[in-house]
Amino acid sequence: MAANVLPFLMAAALLVIFSFDKLIYFVVFFAPLSVELSDIMPGFGFNMFLPTEPVLAGILIIFLLKIVHERSFDRKILLHPVSLAIYLNLFWILITSITSSMPMVSIKFLLARLWFLAAFYFLMAKIFSDGQKIEKYVWLYLAGFLIVIFYSIYRHWGYGLLDKQAAHYVVTPFYNDHTSYGAALAMYLPFAAWFALSKRYSVKIRTWSTVVFGILFIAFILSYSRAAWLSIMIALTVLAVIKLRIRFKTIAITSVIILSFLFSFQNEIVMYLERNSDESSSNLTEHFSSMTNISSDASNLERLNRWGSALRMFNERPVFGYGPGTYMFQYAKYQLKKDRTIISTNAGDGGNAHSEYLGPLSESGVGGLVTFLLIIITVMYTAINTWSRLTDYRLRGIILAALIGLVTYYIHGLLNNFLDTDKLSVPFWGFTAMIVAIDIYSRKLLSKPQSRV
Repeated sequence: MAANVLPFLMAAALLVIFSFDKLIYFVVFFAPLSVELSDIMPGFGFNMFLPTEPVLAGILIIFLLKIVHERSFDRKILLHPVSLAIYLNLFWILITSITSSMPMVSIKFLLARLWFLAAFYFLMAKIFSDGQKIEKYVWLYLAGFLIVIFYSIYRHWGYGLLDKQAAHYVVTPFYNDHTSYGAALAMYLPFAAWFALSKRYSVKIRTWSTVVFGILFIAFILSYSRAAWLSIMIALTVLAVIKLRIRFKTIAITSVIILSFLFSFQNEIVMYLERNSDESSSNLTEHFSSMTNISSDASNLERLNRWGSALRMFNERPVFGYGPGTYMFQYAKYQLKKDRTIISTNAGDGGNAHSEYLGPLSESGVGGLVTFLLIIITVMYTAINTWSRLTDYRLRGIILAALIGLVTYYIHGLLNNFLDTDKLSVPFWGFTAMIVAIDIYSRKLLSKPQSRV
């Protein structure tokens, strides 16, 4: 028996050592299809996504061993401004893991962030370094994602497609709820649109991409994720700003005016929002309008409860926070009685901070928020500069699709946080790797001497 299994184990080991790309592609395909260990075997003291996270842990170990042994990796990737911003964020996560109120929880958080970055950012930036294989990365996720979409729509059909409540659980066990599902759909819609519209691709690919875009869009609507809908609307505004080449000075002045207006009339705005009584419903207009209902919508009120708890945790420990990944274990005592809702729990076991920004603020202090914002700013600056510099039509489209996809998550991150999952880490860090790789590749092309005719 052992003799029969040994060749397969050796083949697997060789695959890990010499074919990182195939192993990562395996993870990318299965990320939408992965399920949590707690769903299969409840009662364990830890949790992870299967089959992806054990593979990612192996990739991280072999990646570090190869770097130590070979003492080489692409320096342009390692020293890129985006990478430097990532190092700062990782360094601060490490420091706050040491000072954490729950060190083991924080170390697990740090390890998960490391294996997501090793596979989807550093190794993929290297694989994308010649400007190729980007479409393959996108389509592999979409291939697995389409299986989940058909499964979810089929289940939703049984309850009636207009049943908004069903949207919350028809995506299980693959996605925890409709919000993470909607976030992933929003991130991939720009790529599906680019593949469908670009003349750079064959008629066959454009036709297939149009069909996929249609499926994604239908699933996007049926997700009933208000945060995802809002993120797409704002991302399209950002796209218009980029395409129209509106100056940064104009954007900055406009932003200051809007923020000043909001600050000056904050009491009036709050009173207006409190008068909104639209509840989450199957009526799409009312459902979207309910996003600003802070008087009776339980979902919105619970989100405010979590945000308030995060801010009070930050006030308690403004420098180091409670430790990465610890919010869900610590926020219970920071809930105010007046903020609790019908879906609040006294034990505070309802999940995370529902914010990709307030979460790090409460868990890693001001440094956690600042270093994460630095990553976002550096990525956006790199993407826009590279897009402006590029002459290659295909790469211009890819970098714009990657940026708009990321912008949807930057906006969604105001209302939810999912970067501790493989499902959103694949596009988030993968799209970031595309931008960095294309930036480095385009500079390499510019540095080549032009041949004389």
